[in-house]
Formats: sequence, structure tokens, C-alpha cells
Amino acid sequence: MTSIFERALGADFARLHPQLRRRFGVSIDGGQACVGTGVMEHIWHAGFTRPFLTLGGTRNILVPEQGRQVPFTIENYPYVDSYGRETVSFVRIFDLPGRRRRFDAQMVYDPVKGIVDYLGSHQHLAVDLDFQVDERGGLVIRSSGFRLHEGRLSCRLPRLMTGTAVVRESYDDEAGEFRVGVTVSHHRLGPMFGYRGAFKARYVDVTEHGVPVTIKPLREEARL
Repeated sequence: MTSIFERALGADFARLHPQLRRRFGVSIDGGQACVGTGVMEHIWHAGFTRPFLTLGGTRNILVPEQGRQVPFTIENYPYVDSYGRETVSFVRIFDLPGRRRRFDAQMVYDPVKGIVDYLGSHQHLAVDLDFQVDERGGLVIRSSGFRLHEGRLSCRLPRLMTGTAVVRESYDDEAGEFRVGVTVSHHRLGPMFGYRGAFKARYVDVTEHGVPVTIKPLREEARL
């Protein structure tokens, strides 16, 4: 079976840079995970977002601190969740001065919605993602349609309460590393949060080494 990202992109998957095809080609059938290590050159946020980022940080959603040259790790492991869905983890670890922060996400493929991204340690937020390949073979991911799932409560969040995340990932052939940039913006308030940097990747045999329990959420959510 093809990766969830190849299913989402269809024929455009072949237009990705070969290194991006390998990285986003991780799947259960492929038996490999991708672990990236590098440095985030800049992590920033607008001042008014700090209370919301602090709240989100308690559930491993976004990062309330700012910093430069921050050591960084990203773990992309394919696995089957408790609802039988193929899932790929996007667990980001930022080693900030005096504190380690995590930004957790687990991506699943839905035949109707495409890729749905569950955010945080308890998957309280579900976000629809749109994947596109740019003219240089880079990957552009845009968010839309935030839903909140908390106990019996399940609702779509109004646009006024959310931002739009844009992730741009590419491969630098000369440096032999991936480049990533993330910006979250509000349609009225402007840029709110982001980071940019680079990392090198290694591939782990999941069949031999298994999937670390630490990359999985504390609670899984079935509602899309």
C-alpha cells in the first residue's frame, strides 16, 4: 500500500524531490520511519499569542517560547492506531534553553477529507490539510477546518478563533539537508507564530526496532 501522503497527492507525488518522496513515502508496508535532527534557526511568536501558546503547550500543541539556533528533532513513524487507521507521527522536539518542548501531531488519511491532522497529546484538535507540490519539487501544506473534540463536545471552531498554518518543506542538495518553514497567521491579526530551520534525516527499520511508545498520543480521537 502507498503512503498516506502519496494517496493524498496522487500523481503529483512523483513531482516531489526524490528525498522528499522518500521522507513522505514512509508507510507501514514500507517498514521504515524517518527521524530528522537539526537546528531551528528562529522560533518566534507575536506577543498577544503567548497566553494561548502557553495553554497549548500543556498539551504539546505549539511552543510558547522564542529562540534562535534551537536543537530540533522530528520523528515520523508509521503505525496503526487503536481505530485501525494508518497513522504517521509528526512529533517535533525543541531543546530550548532550560526546557524541552514538544509539538505533537498524528496524521491519518480519510477518503473524503484527505489528510486529517490530530494535534496534541490528547488529540483535542483535528485539522484538515491540503498538500501541494511547488515548481521546485518542494512540499507546501496548508491547514483549514479546525475542529475541537473534548469529551462529548465536538464542534468546528470559527475562523475568528483560528489561524492558517502554512508549512513549506524542501531539500537542499548542496547542504544535504531538509529545509522547513512554518508560519501560522490570522486573517485579521496577521502572523502569529512560526519557525524555520534545517535538519538531516536517517531512516529506521520499524520492523526490527518497533515504534516507540513515546511518539504516540495519550488519547486517540476517532471523530474527524
